[in-house]
Amino acid sequence: MSNSSTRTGTSSKPRAASSQPSETSSKRKRGVFQKELQHMMYGFGDDPNPLPESVALMEDIVVEYVTELVHKAQDIGSQRGELSVRDFLYLIRKNSTTKRA
Repeated sequence: MSNSSTRTGTSSKPRAASSQPSETSSKRKRGVFQKELQHMMYGFGDDPNPLPESVALMEDIVVEYVTELVHKAQDIGSQRGELSVRDFLYLIRKNSTTKRA
């Protein structure tokens, strides 16, 4: 594990608002998760070969969600001085969008 995951304090980078594209979305390599997302989309009822635009949109949504989750987990973990799996599990359970009706 790297030292950055266990450091205390908050990140010095300003975070973009959710309506703005994040800094990482403009710098990251696109299409990294394309095949996996196509399979997942098909598994959830989409076409076996979804439109590339749909896959790109899903990738943007997933990357943004995971990035925000990691930042929140790091904020929680920094209060204790360590980042653990429990921080992620807590945030996933707490997230209202993952609750079933």
